[in-house]
Amino acid sequence: MDAVQQANSGHPGAPMGMADMAVALWGQHLKHNPRNPAWFDRDRFVLSNGHGSMLLYALLHLTGYDLPIGELKNFRQLHSKTAGHPEHGITPGVETTTGPLGQGITNAVGMALAEKLLAAEFNRPNFPVVDHRTYVFLGDGCLMEGISHEAVALAGAWKLDKLIALYDDNGISIDGKVAPWFIDNTALRFVASGWQVLGPVDGQDAAAVATAIAEAKASTGKGKPTLIICKTAIGQGSPNRAGTAKAHGEPLGAEEIKLTREALGWDAAPFEIPEDVYAGWDAKAKGLAAEAEWDVLFAGYKAAHPQLAAELVRRMQGELPASFGETAARIASEAHDQAATVASRKASQLALEGLTAALPELLGGSADLTGSNLTNTSHTPALRFDAETGAVVLGAAPDRKAGAEDEKAAPVEEPPHGVIGRHINYGVREFGMAAIMNGIALHGGYIPYGGTFLTFSDYSRNAIRMAALMKQRIVHVFTHDSIGLGEDGPTHQSIEHAASLRLIPGLDVWRPADTAETAIAWAVALAQKNRPTALLLSRQNLPYAPKGEEALDNIANGAYVLSEPADVGLKQKARAVIIATGSEVQLALAAQKQLAAAKIAVRVVSMPSTTAFDRQSLAYKKAVLPANLPRIAVEMGVTDGWWKYGCAAVVGIDTYGESAPAPVLFKHFGFTPENVAATVRKVLSK
Repeated sequence: MDAVQQANSGHPGAPMGMADMAVALWGQHLKHNPRNPAWFDRDRFVLSNGHGSMLLYALLHLTGYDLPIGELKNFRQLHSKTAGHPEHGITPGVETTTGPLGQGITNAVGMALAEKLLAAEFNRPNFPVVDHRTYVFLGDGCLMEGISHEAVALAGAWKLDKLIALYDDNGISIDGKVAPWFIDNTALRFVASGWQVLGPVDGQDAAAVATAIAEAKASTGKGKPTLIICKTAIGQGSPNRAGTAKAHGEPLGAEEIKLTREALGWDAAPFEIPEDVYAGWDAKAKGLAAEAEWDVLFAGYKAAHPQLAAELVRRMQGELPASFGETAARIASEAHDQAATVASRKASQLALEGLTAALPELLGGSADLTGSNLTNTSHTPALRFDAETGAVVLGAAPDRKAGAEDEKAAPVEEPPHGVIGRHINYGVREFGMAAIMNGIALHGGYIPYGGTFLTFSDYSRNAIRMAALMKQRIVHVFTHDSIGLGEDGPTHQSIEHAASLRLIPGLDVWRPADTAETAIAWAVALAQKNRPTALLLSRQNLPYAPKGEEALDNIANGAYVLSEPADVGLKQKARAVIIATGSEVQLALAAQKQLAAAKIAVRVVSMPSTTAFDRQSLAYKKAVLPANLPRIAVEMGVTDGWWKYGCAAVVGIDTYGESAPAPVLFKHFGFTPENVAATVRKVLSK
């Protein structure tokens, strides 16, 4: 109450209503070490209803994290560690950034999945070195958001029985009592999705909540995540605001806080905590003891299984194998030498074939489009769980090679013996997939990637933004990247999506033109520990763009000189630069040849990643795009983003597409060598 009042901003009601739930979990059950918030085998706690952030900050402060009372006094102030909503990487002990409702519970599903898979991969008899739970508090808003349906269904399908969610069932949201617009039978909804449901329990009775948590923990091994329904009153303790929407998103006011202190029998001054209260909450000694016990276990594990121990440590630290650079260079060199004509979605799968062999931490998936996204390889059989026990299936090696290109191809069903499946069938759940991947990355141990069509990045967008905000290494594989997908029409043809994704700060966006560019895009994405990546890939085949070794080396810079006038037999200095991405690089090269025939010399620059190029030095940028040469950009998408490069003209598309075969659409919208050449002529004529 005091922090929200001092900030004159915030949400006191949820923290007050969930306080006894927090006493039960943090006081009796949560395994954590305030002195080492990053301890590997800690339980994960997610506050999905992140507007209740002051509850989490109070818990972190009281239990002994490096969050002094001064930070609580600076709640919601500039540069404080107590932001309006919890932020991962800012506040010690905050596992994920929450606030956009529904994403916290979905992140928690990803964390619980990562724990389960790591346990299956690394635990050995007598050495359960991966053995922790994921807890999440969530409210009505989280359950109303559609993403929670996606996450809850997958948690049940994956039998995540170490996931325990506590539902703050207070019946109030911003607009008042939720009954007129939220009539779901929440218990039956979760039961239908394969969950165990406990309660309702009195959420203001810490002992009752603690007993329910103990029952949920005892269910581990039975293949069902648990929902504990806690009946609470928002703003519990406030004589005049409890149980009302007025307690939700505004300070209680000095007079109501005075009355609440009296009702609770709390006579300490604001931000003053009695020493006996601090002593009762202090979890430092218990946390140190828990970690020390685990250290002994891990030391024995390391002695018995040194290679496994080293591999687990490497992966939890997010370090790539020492051989990664050599592997990535080999894959790119092979792509360059073979110069195959394939769709860039296929080029992605070819790169992944080598990468997934070398990086066991790569955990792939697709939103029901595996045969189109080509996200599976012979090293990533489908992830499956035993119907009875919920255990990760460790099966026999598949006879059939993965990665067929058409949608009718069946995925590989069983992993090789002793190996977990590494390709997830997310179903038609793009948003859920994106936020679950955030949770997997936050947990550590895996680098997640997932595929869908580029036009459906709209569904995933807020989770992509959250990945960028949290600086997580995640790769989004977006195929069918333009009107080139043809007959499916404007609903599926991406027009504004590349430009829109490029606007997200901290997200790398790559639209490669051939197999080498695709391989290098993957290498750059995986090498960046603190940045998510979106790969925009074509459905249609793309010829290889011939390039020298210097050009090959410069691809990682995001843009490079692909072809000079001399490469098409013209011994003149370039008079203009054509910049192109993806499939349009071939248009630029063809237009360059046409112009060369008319003695007009142009340079072609391939710019697979504007975001990577924008990070380069000014000298490199000037070398690629000389200041004295007019620039013409070519991309099958909206034109707005290209003007920042000082373009004199842009061959793009600022309308929606049409339903027709791709070659017909290219001609209709002016994506032809003749139109690109004519545009260059027009610019030069001025």
